[in-house]
Amino acid sequence: MTPAPADSPTHRAIDAVWRLESSKIIAAVARLVRDVGLAEELAQDALIAALEHWPAEGLPDKPGAWLMTTAKHRALDRLRQQAMQQRRHEELGADADALGTHVVPDFVDALDAARQDDIGDDLLRLIFTACHPVLPTEARVALTLKLLGGLSTAEIARAFLVPEPTVAQRIVRAKRALTAARVPFEVPPAEARTERLDSVLDVIYLIYNEGYAATAGGDWMRPALCDEALRLGRVLAGLMPDEPEVLGLVALMELQSSRAAARVDAQGAPVLLADQDRSRWDPLLIRRGLAALARAQALAEAGPGWGPYGLQAAIAACHARAQRAEATDWPQIEQLYQALMTAAPSPVVALNHAVALGMAQGAEAAWPLVEALAQDKALARYPWLFSVKADLLTRLGRRAEAEAAFREAAALTQNERDRAVLLQRAHALAVARH
Repeated sequence: MTPAPADSPTHRAIDAVWRLESSKIIAAVARLVRDVGLAEELAQDALIAALEHWPAEGLPDKPGAWLMTTAKHRALDRLRQQAMQQRRHEELGADADALGTHVVPDFVDALDAARQDDIGDDLLRLIFTACHPVLPTEARVALTLKLLGGLSTAEIARAFLVPEPTVAQRIVRAKRALTAARVPFEVPPAEARTERLDSVLDVIYLIYNEGYAATAGGDWMRPALCDEALRLGRVLAGLMPDEPEVLGLVALMELQSSRAAARVDAQGAPVLLADQDRSRWDPLLIRRGLAALARAQALAEAGPGWGPYGLQAAIAACHARAQRAEATDWPQIEQLYQALMTAAPSPVVALNHAVALGMAQGAEAAWPLVEALAQDKALARYPWLFSVKADLLTRLGRRAEAEAAFREAAALTQNERDRAVLLQRAHALAVARH
């Protein structure tokens, strides 16, 4: 069959379906074959089948279900082949007879029943598997974002502020390491989950962030990713209700999600926080977020103290409690960022701290911090460094430099909506100067 051209409507539809469904398919197949790398291969086989069939036959009524069924059939074929090989070597034994692999429905049902656990969620199970201690933290996060978040290697590289080849190597090595260590697709026992928890939380929040502010493409937000990350966070909170950082992450995502409707205008263009119509913020999500934060705070103060997600949730709560932008408690936010710099220092946190300081004490106070951060190589191509510079320069009355900084930020961002806003702000400064 002739494959659809890459720019055809069918090909774009397949891309969209794959982006939405791939993580669920990989997770479901991994539950069957118990091998993350093999599951990805089988899911890719299903994608290739779609590229071969759909251009000629048209998109099925339920394309996601079509891909899922095809991938599972590939998995069952593979398992049957393995079972036949085992039987030939008289190694199948009594377990295979009990599973009844010669009858497909019974086989799947028995396999599912044998692999049940208290997580009960394929995607969350996949995260825990890919966050196995055999992998370094960076590799865990990169692999899981690739498999579960549906993020491209380039998108992951931008999230980590590292070169794209570095991320590609991390993913390849991670798959090899999981295979070499024979890491099964399984849920660690409850007592072992804490060991993987930091990576799991990082992955869920990076997925959420990609949905909240897409790094590339024509849409400013990808709500499906936000919804999925929030759902995973809630499931995790149900499993680990006494972990303050789990509740902190849930609180952070609930509070940020409460602003979703106000973050874009009728044309889908971004609306900055200070300009948002706060009556459009979701009060239910705010209440849920504040409740989760209160629970996280009580646990943190009684035990390990504040962690990065609890602190970020506390910052989000400051915004949620402000009825107007002018009523925002910027001194409190600046203090929370100082604490976050201690708990989880990074150039991006430092930049956000500078923003908070600038709002609390004025642009003059923040400018030296931003100038120092401009020397950090990790931020050399980070568009929001230049956007922050532009904001501060505008407030300092240095409009020509501010205009140039906005244009530099626009040149660096891969998101079309962000680029349009940044160029609009540069243009406004140019008009004001003439």
